[in-house]
Amino acid sequence: MSLFDLGGNVSLITGAGRGIGRSIALGLAEAGSDLVLCSRSRDELEAVATEARGRGVRALVVTCDVTDPEQIAAAVASAIREFGHIDVLINNAGLAIKKPAEDLPLEDWQTIINVNLTGVFLMAQAVGRHMLERGSGSIVNISSIAGKTGLTGSSAYCASKGGVDMLTRTLAVEWADRGVRVNALAPAYTETPLVKSITDVRADFADRVVARTPMKRMAAPDEMVGTAIYLASRASSYVTGETVMVDGGWTAFGA
Repeated sequence: MSLFDLGGNVSLITGAGRGIGRSIALGLAEAGSDLVLCSRSRDELEAVATEARGRGVRALVVTCDVTDPEQIAAAVASAIREFGHIDVLINNAGLAIKKPAEDLPLEDWQTIINVNLTGVFLMAQAVGRHMLERGSGSIVNISSIAGKTGLTGSSAYCASKGGVDMLTRTLAVEWADRGVRVNALAPAYTETPLVKSITDVRADFADRVVARTPMKRMAAPDEMVGTAIYLASRASSYVTGETVMVDGGWTAFGA
């Protein structure tokens, strides 16, 4: 089990205040990693930091908008100043707006692409430069089943997550011989505040998702933790450029 030990590591997690980001952050803390917690909401981050410190690790809170290169640079600089290095990046910040493609305003398209794809690139680029200088590091981009399958009302979201998958492969190929691994974790529908915002508006949505999922339920955020630790740790030392589906059988089911 020492392969999964993250003691002595520093992990930066975006969108760490809630949902999947929060669960992964606390899971990394359980595995021994110190944390740099990033999002736009400081109050949520402080609550996660308190929980993480209760697990015996250090936690730094940094407010950061992943669409702003200056804020990203400041967040990375703060992390290095506090801890000296960054070993793991969990690129989790994201959003969704469900509207029919013919009704999707350009502003909504640009917002989703800016956060879900451009933000992932900017953060990976900033942290990746530091990792390349050190000759080691693991980047885990949070993708989605939407990167593999079309979902109604989700044209921009699917495009953004398909982009994340291809960005993951490209960065992995570019950086493989310099010690930096880049992979993606792709959940199906997960019981997060983001998904709740959809189910609150569309009462039948959850029932239709569950009916379509072979395991007949949505995921819990904590069910992403094991795969995240695997991809972050030495247990996956020869794995790069992969998108690991954590989807209850969604993409395996072709009907």
